[in-house]
Amino acid sequence: MKRRAAVLAALLILGGCGQGGQTSGGAAADKFAGLDGAILKWRQDIVATDPLCKATAEDQKCQAFEVACKAERTITPADQAKGVTAKVVTMLTWNGFDPKFNHPQSGTRAALFTKTASGWTREAHGAVYMQTCGDM
Repeated sequence: MKRRAAVLAALLILGGCGQGGQTSGGAAADKFAGLDGAILKWRQDIVATDPLCKATAEDQKCQAFEVACKAERTITPADQAKGVTAKVVTMLTWNGFDPKFNHPQSGTRAALFTKTASGWTREAHGAVYMQTCGDM
């Protein structure tokens, strides 16, 4: 229950991003438009490359992906000079299968999404607290 509350709080921090990153807030909706699609692409990349997702048996495939948290990051003047309009750290969790130890295992990753006029880009991010997406 705490986890669901944390996810809800993270979503509220992002200005209430909803389906497709749209809100009724106008500028807030534009600021985060396309983020959901970028996160979905990230999920597809994980399925294609993560060792926990390499198993071929149906009951051992990666599943139960969940956005554990999202948190907006401050845009610096240097970021603005590069055309950055939004920065968001996101953590994904999922269930996979560890082929080395032959058992189910959970996976987590954090990424920093940066939005410019060209769209969203993603880079790996260090460990974050699952409740807030704050840096560890």
